[in-house]
Amino acid sequence: MVAPGNAASNNARDTAASDSGRFDFYVLSLSWSPSYCAATGEKANRYQCGKRPAYGFVVHGLWPQYERGYPKNCRSDAERRVPKERMNALSDLMPGYGLIIHEWRTHGMCTGLSQEAYFATLRKAYESVEIPADFPRDGAGRVKPSDIEAAFLAANPGMPADGVSIDCDRKYLREVRVCMTKDMRFRPCRELERASCHASSVQMPPS
Repeated sequence: MVAPGNAASNNARDTAASDSGRFDFYVLSLSWSPSYCAATGEKANRYQCGKRPAYGFVVHGLWPQYERGYPKNCRSDAERRVPKERMNALSDLMPGYGLIIHEWRTHGMCTGLSQEAYFATLRKAYESVEIPADFPRDGAGRVKPSDIEAAFLAANPGMPADGVSIDCDRKYLREVRVCMTKDMRFRPCRELERASCHASSVQMPPS
């Protein structure tokens, strides 16, 4: 149900099994940029990790989903090339050309939308979510995933508890994933919730 790289990635359905435009809902994936920069080190995107003040939450992607599993790499007549001007216009949300191109080709082309419409929908999804101004950290800079989820629920009335999920690795808070209908309303998605981070606490490097 979530994007490749996650434990649920074996639920992906490639071009042979999915038709562009046929899906049930979206997942907006918000990546905590300082975690990416800290974990990736010298190999990290210099533009993203060299920015001052640093990025906070950025958009990893807007992913079309089935109730179980998700489409990827769909057949489509849409243009694969993403113009530089469009990528520059997205730099406040997605700081990296490679990320933008990958997300469009792997996920965006499965929506049945034009490239322009897809990225407009991505921006609308981002603007539909209120990102909390602060998060409770302990003295070591660690956070409880449950506290991150609670902060998003408090900041977004109508967001169901089983419609938001926290992703982490063994060390860092990685992402917050929000389930949304095609018209950008919050909705539950229990499969995503079951894949949520189960660590008692993780590092959330400051921005």
